[in-house]
Amino acid sequence: MSVLVVSVLFVASVVVTVVWSTSMSAMGGMLMPGGWTMSMAWMRMPGRTWTMTAVSFVGMWAVMMVAMMLPSLVPMLRRYREVVGNIARARLGWLTAVVGAGYFFVWILFGVAAFPLGVALAQMEMRQPALARAVPFAAGVVLVLAGAFQFSTWKAKHLACFRYESAHVGPLRGDPRSAWRHGMRLGVHCTSCCGNLILTLLVIGVMDLRVMAIVTVAITAERLAPAGERVARTIGAVCAGAGVVLLARATGLV
Repeated sequence: MSVLVVSVLFVASVVVTVVWSTSMSAMGGMLMPGGWTMSMAWMRMPGRTWTMTAVSFVGMWAVMMVAMMLPSLVPMLRRYREVVGNIARARLGWLTAVVGAGYFFVWILFGVAAFPLGVALAQMEMRQPALARAVPFAAGVVLVLAGAFQFSTWKAKHLACFRYESAHVGPLRGDPRSAWRHGMRLGVHCTSCCGNLILTLLVIGVMDLRVMAIVTVAITAERLAPAGERVARTIGAVCAGAGVVLLARATGLV
């Protein structure tokens, strides 16, 4: 997969994500008890079925994941090409694309699981004002927990697998099935490593471009920076601190 192809794919995914986010934000949202606004992503628009809504969400989720994850995936694809290049040079571009497809397939499954859960919670919050008022407090708790996760051994293990991936896999064969499995393995490590950061995006605002940008920078930095483990802990401290602020606001302390 050439630099040109990756660049075009990244730019296209960013443009589509920005357009989608801007259009959804222009529609506004539902003001809920507790002073927060429910995202339109969890609502069914007039004239659309739930199936259409789900397909639209998952499609946009896939594009958004490409925009957010591709910068940190490129080094992994490069390592794959270095390992497999000598045994499958003639179809290296195709195999690299299969690796990427397997990787993003895992993230699409993440979105498929997130949509019904988000819709169910949204329906409950619309029917129970007391639950809706507790959402800002719950969001603060999620941020604190997401920050704490950055210090866990689980995080360190999967971050190391992604940062030093070539040392954690066996010999790779130059065939599509092996490429697909390799891509899915990378996807599993990725979701296990930074699923907590993506969860903060879902909690704070799945359509918020600023949050998307912050999460993207955080994920890319902890993957690619020389002192990635230290970066991950710093991100955890910032995330937990933001959660404490949200908790303070939700409880009226500030």
